[in-house]
Amino acid sequence: MNNRSASDFRFLSMNVRPLITICGTTGVGKSNLAIELALHLRCSPRDDGWRGARIINADSMQVYSGMDVITNKVPEAERQGIEHLLMGFKSPGEQYVVGQWVQDALKAIDETHKRNEIPIVVGGTSYWIQHLMFPNRLPSDNISQDSPPTMVNHPPPMSQELADTIVLLPSHLLTLFNNLPVHPPSATADPDAAFNLHTLLSMLDPPVANRWHWKDTRKVLRSLVVIKESGRRASEIILDQTKDLASSKPRFRTLCFWLYAEPSVLEQRVNARVEKMIEQGLLSEIHSLRQIAAGVSRDEALASTESTKAKADYTLGIYQAIGYKEFHDYLSAPEPSDKAFKAAVEHMKVSTRQYAKRQLSWIRNKLLPAVYTANAEEAVIPTYLLDATVLGDSWHKNVRDLGFLAKQKLADPLSLSDNANKMMNIDRKAVE
Repeated sequence: MNNRSASDFRFLSMNVRPLITICGTTGVGKSNLAIELALHLRCSPRDDGWRGARIINADSMQVYSGMDVITNKVPEAERQGIEHLLMGFKSPGEQYVVGQWVQDALKAIDETHKRNEIPIVVGGTSYWIQHLMFPNRLPSDNISQDSPPTMVNHPPPMSQELADTIVLLPSHLLTLFNNLPVHPPSATADPDAAFNLHTLLSMLDPPVANRWHWKDTRKVLRSLVVIKESGRRASEIILDQTKDLASSKPRFRTLCFWLYAEPSVLEQRVNARVEKMIEQGLLSEIHSLRQIAAGVSRDEALASTESTKAKADYTLGIYQAIGYKEFHDYLSAPEPSDKAFKAAVEHMKVSTRQYAKRQLSWIRNKLLPAVYTANAEEAVIPTYLLDATVLGDSWHKNVRDLGFLAKQKLADPLSLSDNANKMMNIDRKAVE
């Protein structure tokens, strides 16, 4: 990475559109840093025209209204008057995916810039942040888009490879391909239909089929529709789009912070957070979610109109939040036991730790390579790992104070700490 200091970029100059992003796993203090940065920008006198900041949520669960405990929203009292956007504005169960969020985030960023304020995008859904930073870096955008399938009346000619594959389809799968459903079937209510869709995709486009579980009928169907509408395998489209990735420029001059804590310490924090969530009323929120889901299921069972059947898929949305499915067996038992409760708590802790590992993997294997590619000629996205392994005074030194970059020089990002050197020193792999 280029060794020039952050101040060399004149990051907050009015002739660029600045953006600050904060990513990292759960339990590292991302929201705390975002609020302190925003307060610093609001309270410090500046001569560059920027006069404050707004925080834009990039957590896929915190976009949903209510259920503040299970989604770990920052309590209103702790926001210290800093405006938080794209938080708590979607109904539970409503589908809201990366493409929709990027568009909403771009609007919020534009509004914030017009107010001469700095947008601070913060959240644990790092792939959302990455797709905001880099246009055209989502090779599967058109394939996994959640808009309803729209069959074209006159599809384009098929590629020869696809045509050769379709000829070999069994008759029942050929019939299915020619008559794809308008709405994805429920894997729970109609597993045969769901499995047949995935089998069809596996025969037509194995690489893409391997990306989706057979129960994820929404993405499976969308991939099949892309094949039918384009006349090409989805994997072919992805390959073509990937060729253009290296040449695409980031949308903003972005200052990117990655908050990191060592796994052994993070595990302890995750365990403590789960216990605290239970004390704060986690089970009550899960009960409410179950009641909402049950009510919707009854309504859909009684309804017969197609529009009602096309409602939100309630296996999605906030129902993906860690804790909902982990406590299902315990809350469904006629006489819940202490043993079942302890098992559910442990299940939730394990799921949260596994999620943190996936978050870390995305940052190192996806986000960092994209940043390094963008910085190949000029460091347009200065990126720093801030070590949040130790809290208290060490947190102030290693995270908060290093975060205020506007008027101080920093050394090579790899030299900030041992963990920065270890975690950011990766192979400069090709951007996917």
